[in-house]
Amino acid sequence: MPAGQPNGLENTPGSGGSGEVVLRAVNVSKTYGVTRALKGVNFEVRRGEVTVLFGENGAGKSTLMKILSGVEQPTAGHLELDGEVIELMSTTDAVARGISIIHQELNLNPNLKVRDNIFLGREIMSIRGIDFAEQSRITRQMMQRLEEPISPDTYVQDLRVGQQQIVEIARALSTDARILIMDEPTSALSTTEVHVLFKIIRELKRQNVAIVYISHHLEEAIEIADRAVVFRDGELVAKEDAGDINLPWVVRTMVGREADYDFREEPRHYGDVVLSIQDVSVYDPVSEKFPVEHVSLDVREGEIVCLYGLMGAGRTELMETLAGRDKVAGGRIMLDGTDIAGTNVSERIERGMGLVPEDRQRDGLIKLQSVGKNLSLAGLSWWVRNGLLQRVAETLRVREQITDIGIKTAGPDAPITSLSGGNAQKVVIGKILLTDPRVLLLDEPTRGVDVGAKGEIFSLIFKQARQGLAVLFVTSDVGEALTASHRIVVMSRGHLVTEFDPRRATREEVMAAAEDSAPPLLSTDAPRAQVTNGADA
Repeated sequence: MPAGQPNGLENTPGSGGSGEVVLRAVNVSKTYGVTRALKGVNFEVRRGEVTVLFGENGAGKSTLMKILSGVEQPTAGHLELDGEVIELMSTTDAVARGISIIHQELNLNPNLKVRDNIFLGREIMSIRGIDFAEQSRITRQMMQRLEEPISPDTYVQDLRVGQQQIVEIARALSTDARILIMDEPTSALSTTEVHVLFKIIRELKRQNVAIVYISHHLEEAIEIADRAVVFRDGELVAKEDAGDINLPWVVRTMVGREADYDFREEPRHYGDVVLSIQDVSVYDPVSEKFPVEHVSLDVREGEIVCLYGLMGAGRTELMETLAGRDKVAGGRIMLDGTDIAGTNVSERIERGMGLVPEDRQRDGLIKLQSVGKNLSLAGLSWWVRNGLLQRVAETLRVREQITDIGIKTAGPDAPITSLSGGNAQKVVIGKILLTDPRVLLLDEPTRGVDVGAKGEIFSLIFKQARQGLAVLFVTSDVGEALTASHRIVVMSRGHLVTEFDPRRATREEVMAAAEDSAPPLLSTDAPRAQVTNGADA
């Protein structure tokens, strides 16, 4: 397999394919203080083609996309649009030139309606003011195109994360851009929603729209790519036609090694049941439905249970109910033999159960605080004596945690916004681990995280499990379910439908179960690996 071209080697317009170069970055560098996020990058986008960017968190991909879309300006180098040197001083300037971006982190106003988010800053005006009726009509058309039944009048804060991602995509599509940048557009989408998006991408290609696509879901990115570009440490280190690459080449070029997380053959030593979910149902007053019905599940000391399912299966609703954010409509939540269904979030953390939420930016981090303050937030009561916070003890423990879980940061006082996605996720996990939990709940723990950081996060989780922590985590990535759990429990339409041993299950079996309407499991008596004296037989 070719190693790719080194940074600085430019293609001439039209070389290597039929697409004409429409946008080019020439020797672009970007510096933040002493940090060089981009180092003389030459990059080009071709009309009617999908250029996929691969790279670990912090490799420089999103920084370059911000420059191409007017969010940031380069420290050195320049941009060329249709062969002419341009300066993009704002996103408004970029949109006016036909460049639109779907951001990695959701960039929506939760207190506004879907319609208002899509047209924010580009309102359709009539002689009476804003033409809300026309904006609603276009929004309905966009939602029909995306095959998502979202009303224009729904407030964004009432949508699940996957639906908010759809709104972000709809906003970008509504600009009729000729260059569309998609930064992690599928990180919160179901398999069905990804298929719809890919259909739209292929339509846009036929309309000669140039597309730049970033995703940590490597296999799906390879599927949609015409060209592949790999970034590492702020440099463009390789570029190839999509037909000349495969998954091992992408991983090796990104991180310098093959993918290295597969824990299926690790020894298993389980203790007593720590978390027992008994016939739990959850009611959603917004939809007036039960997203979770009669769910029963046990998780034991040292066991990592993966809750696999598609978007809308009820996984997040169950996790947030276990954590105390939502009320239990029926059933019991037993933690070490005590029913905690009537307790709140802080009480459950004190009793030994904490949640790493699906949306780390909205629910897991305080962006105005430092790395250290975010880490210590959930466990502040541990360092309070006689009503006073023991700051020396807090700082010492935070520094130890940064080292223990491998957070790459300048120190506890560094801003949380300075971290890559993978390191920010470690902070969210580390915050809960500092409370000394008995049960760790993780909702999509590797969302928006690269393959290298995924391995580090799962290594951390398995290390904690070997020390007796009980873990229940949600994922919509079947590969993660198979390689990073002791047991897979499949959820569909609010019910648990079947269980698998990841050492013997196949990808096809797990995915088929998630899409099936098989009778639900109403108890924890489903077939599983037999346990003798706390370890697998």
